[in-house]
Amino acid sequence: MIRLLPFEYAVRNLGRSRVRLFAGVLGSLLVVLLVMAAGGFVRGMEQSLTVSADNRNVILLGAGSEESIERSEIGMNTPTLVAAGIDGVKSRLGVEYISPEVHMAMVLRTAAGGTSDLQAVLRGVTPTAFLVHKQVRITEGRMPLPGAYELMVGQLAATRLGVDEEELAVGHALWFDNRAWTITGRFSAPQTVMDAEIWVPLTDLQIATRRDTLSCVVLTLETATLEDVRVWAAQRLDLELVTLRESDYYASLLAFYQPVRAMIWATAGLVALGGLFGGLNTMYAAFASRVRELAALQTIGFSSTAIVVSFLQESLLVAAAGAILAAAVSSQLLDGLAVRFSMGAFAIVIDTSVLLAGLTAGVGLAVIGVIPPLWRCLRLPITDALRTD
Repeated sequence: MIRLLPFEYAVRNLGRSRVRLFAGVLGSLLVVLLVMAAGGFVRGMEQSLTVSADNRNVILLGAGSEESIERSEIGMNTPTLVAAGIDGVKSRLGVEYISPEVHMAMVLRTAAGGTSDLQAVLRGVTPTAFLVHKQVRITEGRMPLPGAYELMVGQLAATRLGVDEEELAVGHALWFDNRAWTITGRFSAPQTVMDAEIWVPLTDLQIATRRDTLSCVVLTLETATLEDVRVWAAQRLDLELVTLRESDYYASLLAFYQPVRAMIWATAGLVALGGLFGGLNTMYAAFASRVRELAALQTIGFSSTAIVVSFLQESLLVAAAGAILAAAVSSQLLDGLAVRFSMGAFAIVIDTSVLLAGLTAGVGLAVIGVIPPLWRCLRLPITDALRTD
């Protein structure tokens, strides 16, 4: 049986050099925090595209626009034809869950004559949009009324526009089409792309953009199936429609951003690797001054394995302290932090999987960082190590 050094030995060694302890904890904190930030970014992006979709929702788009609703154009009569031609669409009190919509990227301003052009994502909707998109809840104010030049904003719209929240308060105005549009309400659609959008009455947006077509029609199925909708669309060749399950559409967007997610993880990995090499340098410097100590431990009968275990415990304690601090910082400061992105905005998500990834990275760095310098120091002959200054 291997005779191990007492655990208290590793704990006492941590206090021998406060500078080394502080440097180790700070290095672990920064590396783990970076890994958690990268993981939270990717997780937030994934959830914003996954939660946006309802498996029962089907999107009807113009043929050739399967990858971008903004480019799609379909006839204004499509919702009426869908209601008449497809049985099994969900309804409540005689109102069918069919939402005609216009999706557009537009330039806005927060004041008349303002010089800052703000890129925004606008969605022209009718009241049935709240039936189809059940994630959306009005949190302040009311819905905009058609014909009154009104609109409502999502809770992440300010992040998407790059302005202060106060500028999008209820009662303030946004300018486009050479007129002021009053903000009458704010809505929340947590962890969805809709959370960063601006919703405008459908007819008002069409008039403002001189558009007489729709981008899409979203419907919620009850007894009908996706195949029923596809068969109907295939029979109506004059409409030139493509049928997609809403979840499939957002899954394709998620796949489109796969290179971005890979780049983020690669960046985090490179920085973590830099932290590892920095930690190795620190470890080498620390163990170089403890070579005689290692030789003395071997002289009194402790094996190389016991010494490795003791110093691994010391390294893990330092890494664990940094990782726990990083978890606390990320949970308090990063979780829910809004991030502006090309597709809109989303919130960073620090969940259990992200925390686990960060803690695993911290443990991995501790193990990898301690073994090489220990291996080098323990290879020295005991007589030479005892004479080391």
